[in-house]
Amino acid sequence: MALTDVKARNAKPGEKQVKLFDGDGLFLLVTPAGGKRWRFKYRFGGKEKLLALGTYPEVSLADARQRRDDARKLVANGVDPGEVKKAQKAAQGEQAANTFEVVAREWHSKFSPTWADSHAYWVMRRLEQYVFPDIGAKPIADLKAPDVLKMLRRIEAVALETAHRVKFVCGQIFRYAVGTGRAERDPTADLKGLLPPRSQKHHAAITDPKEVAGLLRAIDGFKGTFPVKCALQLAPLVFLRPGELRQAEWSEFDLEAAEWNIPIERMKLKKRIKEERSGEKHLVPLATQAVAILKELQALTGQSRYVFPSARSFARPMSNMAINAALDRMGFKGEMTAHGFRALARTILDETLQVRIDLVEHQLGHAVKDPLGRAYNRTSHFAERRKMMQTWADYLNGLKAGAKVIPLRGKAGQGEA
Repeated sequence: MALTDVKARNAKPGEKQVKLFDGDGLFLLVTPAGGKRWRFKYRFGGKEKLLALGTYPEVSLADARQRRDDARKLVANGVDPGEVKKAQKAAQGEQAANTFEVVAREWHSKFSPTWADSHAYWVMRRLEQYVFPDIGAKPIADLKAPDVLKMLRRIEAVALETAHRVKFVCGQIFRYAVGTGRAERDPTADLKGLLPPRSQKHHAAITDPKEVAGLLRAIDGFKGTFPVKCALQLAPLVFLRPGELRQAEWSEFDLEAAEWNIPIERMKLKKRIKEERSGEKHLVPLATQAVAILKELQALTGQSRYVFPSARSFARPMSNMAINAALDRMGFKGEMTAHGFRALARTILDETLQVRIDLVEHQLGHAVKDPLGRAYNRTSHFAERRKMMQTWADYLNGLKAGAKVIPLRGKAGQGEA
């Protein structure tokens, strides 16, 4: 007689396994421990085999019969249902081993050694914050364009620029998966134009000499803390990156020689370049005005490791928001940023003072190569750069005093400077 749901539900365990048959090879196996398991008995290739179809009551009698019928059709078509199940299980295991997060972390581990530390940190930070909670557990081969777009829409609602950056990173991960045989294609290619255009924002910077004059006078009148005021005064004189300025250490300075030696490891450069140039320093010549600022500040913070220590503790450098906050308080919000001093210097030195651009680029800390394609070493053109920095400092003093802006003739290092 065919099995009924009542018989299956009321079946009691015995000392030995009990088999309750339903028909066409399907039976319910009741174990001494009380477990109830569906089994399908069939013959394939001259051998008797058993196929597990799930447990009761999670798999009902009707579902078990449907699974038996599906297996019988496979047998009738010359396919072993047991082998099909093994293949499905293996595929599921492979998918679980190749989730988006697994592939993303593998990709990050492989390529991050060639990146700057800060870039590697922020790539993984954004993945962990925005991507992994949404699609990280899904097999990367199963992800489609709508899945990725849904995730990006959530980010877009908070920060459009971040959404664009995440889309770019996800594209790199998908292409890595394609190259390593774990995905068929990159679905982010289908999302072109579906996010609003990213705003073409740059670090706000004042580059008109007449406006720079007002900025410099405002800095001299700054009423905040003395270290912040000195940082504001020094920023246009050295035009380094804000992080390189605020993390400056007194041990890096030789004020008598008017030089600042920044360890290459602290520069914002690719990790590969840092490794190649490990132990080198970026040599910054200091104008007399810069030395005067530093000597005055040394009386206050000279006992600290940092030239610009935190207001709360000499053991930490100044906050990365301190200079921008000071510029905002002075009324330059949206017009000038800490990073903007670099654009200020580069623009005026090139367009107004007509200084050789390779000298400016070297001073900015960019990778500069000679005509043969070789990287200049840290002392290249140092005498010319020292002359440029003093000329620049004198020019800024002239702006503050209201001097007339007169372009130099020729290029610095190639005639008059």
